[in-house]
Formats: sequence, C-alpha cells, structure tokens
Amino acid sequence: MQKWQHIPILAQTIKELLITDKEGLYIDGTLGLGGHTKILLSALGPKAKIFGFDKDEKAILMAKENVNDPRLNTFNLSYSKIAEVLKEKNIKGANGLLFDFGLSSYQLDDASRGFSFNSQGPLDMRFDTKQELTAKTIVNTWPADKIEKILSDYGEEKFASKIAQAIVLAAREEPLETTWQLAKIIEKVCPRTSKTHPATRTFQALRIAVNAEFEAVRSAPKLLEQVLLPGGRAAFLTFHSLEDRIIKNALKDLCQNKEVWCLVNKKVIEPSWQEIKQNSRSRSAKLRVIERLK
Repeated sequence: MQKWQHIPILAQTIKELLITDKEGLYIDGTLGLGGHTKILLSALGPKAKIFGFDKDEKAILMAKENVNDPRLNTFNLSYSKIAEVLKEKNIKGANGLLFDFGLSSYQLDDASRGFSFNSQGPLDMRFDTKQELTAKTIVNTWPADKIEKILSDYGEEKFASKIAQAIVLAAREEPLETTWQLAKIIEKVCPRTSKTHPATRTFQALRIAVNAEFEAVRSAPKLLEQVLLPGGRAAFLTFHSLEDRIIKNALKDLCQNKEVWCLVNKKVIEPSWQEIKQNSRSRSAKLRVIERLK
C-alpha cells in the first residue's frame, strides 16, 4: 500500500487538552490516517482504548498500519454512528471525542480521488466511495442556479454565477470527466490574478457539496450529550470559516447551561507560525475544546 506523509495538526495541543483519564475511552470521529490517534495513544495507558471512525475504507486500512496498536478499534462508519456503536457494545460513554474536519493529505494528493486540480484525475471527490453522488454528477447534471448556490455558499466564490454558467455550457458540448477539464473552464472565465488558482474555491465547494460536509459538521456537537461522560472533553478542529462558525455557535449554545458545559479555551487556538512553516496546510486550522462538567 502506498505511503503518504501525514502531519497531524495541533496534535500536541489536542493531546494536552483532550486527555482527562489516561485509561479512558477516546473517540476519533474522523480517523483519517490516524495521526492524531497515534499521538493520543502515546500519552494513554495500557487499558485505554480509541475507537476510530471513518467513512473512507482506504483511510481505515492505512490508519491501522500507521498506528499499529491493539488499543485502536476501527469502524468504517460515519461518526454519526458513534452512539449506536457504544450502545451495541454496552459502553456508557467516552472520556473524549476528537473531530478533525480537515481533508486528509492522502486524499488531496491521490489523483484518482479527484479532489485537486494539481493532478489529472476523475471528477469524483467522495470520501465514501460507496456513495452515488460525485462531483461529475453535479457539474454535468445540476442546473446553473444550483451550482451557483453551492459555489457561493460553500466556496464563498464571488464569480459563482459566471463559473456556474460556464460549467453548464461546457457540459452541454462535452461531458466533464476530469479535474483538468474543469480547472481549464474556470481559468477561461476567471483568469489568474494572484497565487491562488481561480478554481480553488470551486473545487472546495464541490467537495463540500458531494460529502454534505457542513451537515456533518452540524451533527457532531449534537452527539456530545449522548456520548460524552462527565469530566470528558471534546475537541473540534476546523479548516473553513463557515465550519468554525457552526462549531463556535453550537458550543456557545451548549455553554448556556453553565452547570453542565464549559469552554476549555475561551479564545480559539490556531497553529503557531512554526507549525504553519512546517505544514502549510495547517494555516487555516482552528481548534475549540469543550468540557462536560456533569
């Protein structure tokens, strides 16, 4: 199996803030390649366990290989199934939960997944390769107004209307099959004016739409009341301003009940300049942590 370099973001900070019981159960709701899990396990005791969830079957296989620790139990499931899994295993709850909403480097770098225009690949963009909806479906079959809406809402693309129209017109001439085809269409209507490629926001928006990412982000804080034990903590790592806003507001709502919930960090935590220098993909990361008091 091909090896990808994976640098978990804000990993030491997450380890320090998340672990409250060294022999407890921790849940990595977005396992990826297991980078955060590996670092958490380095600080946990022999009786501790981590349940790792991921919809991407390939990621699960690589995480098992990377972590190589019997304390990790993996589930090829969405984190929306956490409560069901705990109930099935007759477990009352977890001591900590981690949600890393970033795209795994391996997904971005694997041309066959179609997440990036840096390589020629199919317009796929699915985390869960068993699902039907792909980016190809959207660009070839959705109407211009619907494409414009996702580019505007999820990509905050100011040329959403122009790009959507160009996509629909091009798809009428010839089916859009590859990442480079789509990137070239966008370049024609939005010439490059900065270091950022003009297709960047469109690709981001399509990925978010294909995987219903914001719906998933909204669902994560709702799990806390069901699965987090008193004294436990939950950490949320976001990479998009809209995601961070969703999490910020959800945690604020929970903390209205001051007897049960409190923020561990009142101010959002961001990577240091040293970490950003080492890993440029960390530059937009934001970390928020909440604790259940009782």
